[in-house]
Amino acid sequence: MTVRRDFQEPPRSRPDLVIGREDLFTSAREQLGRGGSVLLHGPAGIGKSTVLRALAADYGASARTVLRCSATESESHLPFLALADLFGLVLDEVSEQLPAAQRTALESALTGRGESTLQRDGLALRLAVLSALRALAAKGPVLVVADDFQWLDAASAELLGFAARRLGDTPVQMLCAVRTEGQEYDRHLRASPPDTLAVRLGPLTRTQVSALLDHRGYTPLSRSTIRDIHRTSGGNPLFALELGRALAESPTRPRPGEPLPVPTSLRALVLSRLEMLSDEARRTLLVASAGARPTLALLHAAGREHAEAETAQAAALGLLATEAEGPAVRFAHPLISAALYAEAPAQERRAVHAALSTAASDPIERARHLALATTGTDPEVAARLAEAGALARDRGAPSVAASLGLLAARHTPADSTPGPDERRLQAAEDAITAGEADLARDIARDVLTRATMPAERVRAWMVVIEAAGQALGEVDAVFPQVLADAGDDPGLLALVHYQLAWRGLVVEGDFAEARQEAEHAARLAAEGEDRRTELMALSFQASTETLMGHPGAPATVKRALREPQDPYVACHHNGAGSARFRWLIMSDQLTEARATITALLREVRRRGMVESEVHFLRFLADTELRTGHCGRALDLARESLRLARDAGIGEGASAMLASLAEASAGDVDRALALAREAADHAEVDGDQMYLSRALAALGYAQLVAGDPAATVRSLRRVRELEHGLGINDPARGRWHGDLAEALVRIGEPGEAQDVIDTTRAHALRLGRESVLAVLDRAEALVRAARGEHEGALVRLASVRDRLGRLGYGLEEARAAFALARLRAQAAAPPRTGGTPLPGPASYDEAARLFRRCRALPWLRQVDAAVAAGSTPVEPASVAPPVALDALEGLASMERQVASLVMEGATNREIAARLFISVKTVEATLTRVYRKLGIRSRVDIVRLAAGRRTT
Repeated sequence: MTVRRDFQEPPRSRPDLVIGREDLFTSAREQLGRGGSVLLHGPAGIGKSTVLRALAADYGASARTVLRCSATESESHLPFLALADLFGLVLDEVSEQLPAAQRTALESALTGRGESTLQRDGLALRLAVLSALRALAAKGPVLVVADDFQWLDAASAELLGFAARRLGDTPVQMLCAVRTEGQEYDRHLRASPPDTLAVRLGPLTRTQVSALLDHRGYTPLSRSTIRDIHRTSGGNPLFALELGRALAESPTRPRPGEPLPVPTSLRALVLSRLEMLSDEARRTLLVASAGARPTLALLHAAGREHAEAETAQAAALGLLATEAEGPAVRFAHPLISAALYAEAPAQERRAVHAALSTAASDPIERARHLALATTGTDPEVAARLAEAGALARDRGAPSVAASLGLLAARHTPADSTPGPDERRLQAAEDAITAGEADLARDIARDVLTRATMPAERVRAWMVVIEAAGQALGEVDAVFPQVLADAGDDPGLLALVHYQLAWRGLVVEGDFAEARQEAEHAARLAAEGEDRRTELMALSFQASTETLMGHPGAPATVKRALREPQDPYVACHHNGAGSARFRWLIMSDQLTEARATITALLREVRRRGMVESEVHFLRFLADTELRTGHCGRALDLARESLRLARDAGIGEGASAMLASLAEASAGDVDRALALAREAADHAEVDGDQMYLSRALAALGYAQLVAGDPAATVRSLRRVRELEHGLGINDPARGRWHGDLAEALVRIGEPGEAQDVIDTTRAHALRLGRESVLAVLDRAEALVRAARGEHEGALVRLASVRDRLGRLGYGLEEARAAFALARLRAQAAAPPRTGGTPLPGPASYDEAARLFRRCRALPWLRQVDAAVAAGSTPVEPASVAPPVALDALEGLASMERQVASLVMEGATNREIAARLFISVKTVEATLTRVYRKLGIRSRVDIVRLAAGRRTT
């Protein structure tokens, strides 16, 4: 339950783009395109009218006649009003075609003359509406558009329903929107044609709310503020816009712990009902609104003796949705809680927080309530808040720690040690960890307006630089200032040179300079006895040397992993664990790489390190992609991208990896769009390193899409970029084989061989076995292009086996596909009059391997090769991927579990890879069996092989 049905929705100011409704908009448009009808339903303010107007504008042009009505609650008692809106302008057009009795009844209903009623003229009126619609449809398609269907007068609704159920194949469609709670739309379907598609509009995600606010021009809002708007609005777009407007118009933003300003337009939705509460019940609800997780026990502990009766009264009025079983007290909508709290006088709110500061069981909650009950500075309160912040940090809640840190700073006297600005900087660093870069930057810049001590100033500048993310070019002017502030202090200079190492890599695109700066930073940090910065610098140096193919990389990795370690650095995405992962995956140690990154991901999730989680999800997706678990890689890549967009960090890198995953296991058009998005991010940020990665992803997607010329253009640029960057390790981007293959396809085998020879020299020096195998696959294609078919077949068979042994499932499948295509060409009658080459010419093995990988785009290429008639195949190889189609009906977790079963994983392995318990795996499999109509894991494996189960 959200808000009550009788709450009034404020008038809309103007139509908006359909934001966050793309999928349902498409399904509704397709339904209309098939000649069907659509019923949009959902709670007040959820965006039904916006979608209805967009659909009407999009589809209305194809109809000859569009009949519209929009009812209101105040007019719903007037009979035939909606009927008059619909038919008033077309009555003259159809009246002569109606029988006399029907015409008289309809004219009486529409004009009010004759006092027509359903009781007296029921049959004639019903037939008149049906006949009128048929008469209009005889001249061309008719679209009936009805907004706020719930307020249609009863007579009009009855007449429309009668006609809708009898229209049959008559080209009359209905597009309606109705306000409902939960799934209460069945009764409205009775007034719609039988083929009506009911589409429920749910709440928007935080990212979609952000896009909506941005579209309306509320761009200065920080991500933490948008998070609060999303929580308070419950994802309701109307509520979110009203809250955003109120914040944009407010001269001051709420401080930590303070409520969002709830505008009068939204308060009106709940205050009238709050007035029906007794004073005591209202005070009880105020206590519940101030509590983080209110329960009846908490209300009792806070002095609300009659909490059960008072919450029951509120529930009867629709303000609470108390669980039937369990102690939780839940508001029907977050807005009710926000409006109630915002309406209460400040003194009353402080009294509530004072009561909760002793009633709450959690020490973090007690400290927060104590702060909100206290005015002015108080060193004891500040100390308790700082302790609570440290506890939140340890619990993996850095966002909570940042909020508590700001509260601690507010209550810290100016002459205390630590001082208020030191606590603000700790809050800023917690905000960075939580992925709230804009909040961190604002705090740091505020501190810089006052700070005079070098240590505080450098610390604040570090936050500003960290908050810039990959866009280091935007803070280029900061470095001279921070160097001046650091003076000759080796500890402070180490911090600066560590960031200069990143600048050398990202802004200058110079790996050699970046490595030298990192090495210098590590020495300075050791001199200043700053082990954390020393380890971060060594980790950066190790990663840079690995990408460069520098001979000192293994030794630097070992130095970065040497004790004593720092727990934060050990699991940071730029720390020692990450450097080790890069070394492992580039050295073809895929099993150990997966174990390493899985453990790191688990730890950063425990610590609430959002930016590291974004990157580690991407790293794990990359690992799964290389091992041929493409479906799992796609799920992880999409999760990384969603989280990156939510937090506003690492979007370009996540889009790049999502592009690779989409091209391998999903939608190739989406892969192309994501790669271009990643390249745009890198271009805007001036990030040469990720620009080359994005273009490599684009080249791969273009190759899968069947555009080798575009692949060559993209990957030639990658070659130029990486040469300028000084990247010599071909295991970094692994694009060289794709470039060579594309060059062969466009008739440039000579250049392809040059690429292979140059890359092979580096791969041999560094021992990159999988890269060498892929290069051999490309060289086989070069040989085939030169007519050396027998040697090419032998080479491809060898490459397929080598890649299989190394664990590169997708590359193995690609080698099998290339082998099958070459055999198909060789098996065809030669034009020279010779004899065909011996050997099987079947795509079965390639299809089997691609199915095992869940590599849908590549499977489609196999189907295309088969359809071209190159070779006869067994039915199993051309059968549609039954398993993959069947999985589309499963929920996300069910699909992931089933996919891993298809790959042969045990329940324990699945639990470890998905971070769930074995019992959860077993329960999920039970649901999968039921949905797919199968009985066991064996049946899932049969599906994976493309066979029907019995």
